[in-house]
Amino acid sequence: MTDEVLDIVDDNDNVIGSLPRTEVYEKGMNNFRVINCFIKNSRGELWIPRRVATKKMFPLCLDVSCGGHVSSGETYEEAFAKEMREELDVDIQITPWREIGSFNPSKNKISAFMKVYEIEQDTVPDFNPEDFFEYFWLTPQALLEKLDNGDVSKSDLAKLVKLLYISK
Repeated sequence: MTDEVLDIVDDNDNVIGSLPRTEVYEKGMNNFRVINCFIKNSRGELWIPRRVATKKMFPLCLDVSCGGHVSSGETYEEAFAKEMREELDVDIQITPWREIGSFNPSKNKISAFMKVYEIEQDTVPDFNPEDFFEYFWLTPQALLEKLDNGDVSKSDLAKLVKLLYISK
């Protein structure tokens, strides 16, 4: 498996170079791009999956509904479409979605430059069993309580929920 190449960006999210993903993480960099998506149902609950144990990063952690890196030369929207197909078998060309946030790691204290999307649906997505093995429908507050009670998650999950759903 080849190492994914990521674009490196300046403080204004303009591409200034590219590096292999492993090198970006080895150097502890945060000036690269990612996408995340929340699926929200009509009751205001978020579909929160748990990552499989074989994941290199954040194994067995709760996660956003879908997320991934923006590969070098790819737009945020192209990465969003790719990740939704790979992880949840969702085609964003026929599924309504909206962008709900755009974040900068230095301003928002998150892991990378990030665009966050939302899809509203009441059904469980056809998730990839190589990515996730269980899931929960949780209100934003119930998710934060679950994390406060010791469940583990990817580092940005609680921050994103607070920024996008609690502080509104």
